[in-house]
Amino acid sequence: MLATLHKKHFPLILTVALGVLLNPLNSSMIAVALSRIQEDFSLSFTDASWLISTYYLASGIGQPVMGKLADAFGAKRMYVIGLLMIVVSSVAAPFSPSFGWLIGIRVIQAIGSSALFPSGMAMIRASITENQAQALGVLSIFSSVSAAFGPSIGGFLVHFGDWPAIFIINFPIIIAAFVLAIKVLPQQGPKAERKKANIDYPGIVLFSLMIVFWLLFLLDLEKGFSFIKLLSSIVFTILFYIVEKKRNEPFVDVIALKKNTNMSLVYVQFILVNIVFYSIFFGIPLYLQDFRHFDSNTTGLVMLAVAGFGVIVSPITGRWIDRSGSKPPLLAGALSIIIGSLLLVTIQNDSSVPWLFFCLSVLGLSNGFNNLGLQTALYSFVPPAETGAASGLFMTSRYIGTILSSSLLGILFGQLVTTEHLHSMAWTSVIIGGLVLLLTARMPGGKVRRKLQGER
Repeated sequence: MLATLHKKHFPLILTVALGVLLNPLNSSMIAVALSRIQEDFSLSFTDASWLISTYYLASGIGQPVMGKLADAFGAKRMYVIGLLMIVVSSVAAPFSPSFGWLIGIRVIQAIGSSALFPSGMAMIRASITENQAQALGVLSIFSSVSAAFGPSIGGFLVHFGDWPAIFIINFPIIIAAFVLAIKVLPQQGPKAERKKANIDYPGIVLFSLMIVFWLLFLLDLEKGFSFIKLLSSIVFTILFYIVEKKRNEPFVDVIALKKNTNMSLVYVQFILVNIVFYSIFFGIPLYLQDFRHFDSNTTGLVMLAVAGFGVIVSPITGRWIDRSGSKPPLLAGALSIIIGSLLLVTIQNDSSVPWLFFCLSVLGLSNGFNNLGLQTALYSFVPPAETGAASGLFMTSRYIGTILSSSLLGILFGQLVTTEHLHSMAWTSVIIGGLVLLLTARMPGGKVRRKLQGER
């Protein structure tokens, strides 16, 4: 892929790619370190899951906000600021005096890494006019591979350096990205040429409150039903909708979501897919380490089946989509979720590592089918002029799915993780997989997809 891109663009793509991989790397390495952090700070899984939820909440809000700031103050400047925020958080995290401090530091890390993707995209689009899609494809590979190998890297680091090592590993990447950024990234243009940032502060605040209250409500279901938190969640959801539909430049275009049903259902489907994926991604390491007493290194290798097979199947999925449209791979993805989740029900207290690896590999295949399939399906329902906003909301959908997965694990796992709890998670994933299958079945097929593109 790089061979068809001009050689002069390679340093720029590499610099942006080094920054882009930091968010998925840090969000995936924590899966293997969570058990040790839980032990160190004497936490239940429900408490420890806040380390996951707050990271993705901050990322979901931070990506579009940082994009607006990059428009206002310059993409290169925001890219460097993002790197510096990750430096500060990576230095401070190992010295956290309490779990609350660690959460706060991780939020800083999430916001810093959120600045890198929109800033990098802005510079790529401004600097590369030919083969731009291939350049973005290279960045996607960096992002996918870092997420795929995050648990394995994290398992190796935790095995030899305990959980603080997952923060220290950032430094070689940051140093390389920082040096390249200073030398390679294009200078920002005159202030007058930059787009004025119209940041929807009310929308951001209401969106944050809506997500936080839904998160509080879901996490507390383990302890009991809270009518006050449910009512607060509903009220903030309604307020968010009322405010956003009146805004000229809303944080989330709720009117477009209401009018474009196919687009909205792709977001819903992506949320559901990520609930399953991240429930497996964070739940399985906890089960293997806390109940089966696997070491972190072995756990990381087993988890490679989930993300690794997703990376392997992605190029095949791309060719399949080019030939037949998004729907056939998405049907395969939905069936893989159901079959893989049913295989998890067969796992017993003495199940072998090869059998665990096989079960998880089927779920890994579903990730490869669904990620690329849903992304291409989304663009078939979105006018070209709205691609940027749609992509941002697509990423936010992923973060919402991740937040909901940690809430689900908090409800299902609570204080103790056993094989029976794992089976409960698997049956829940089967139900969600069934919903994904129904949503895929109602989706327009390849011929309709091309028709939609031709009408624009």
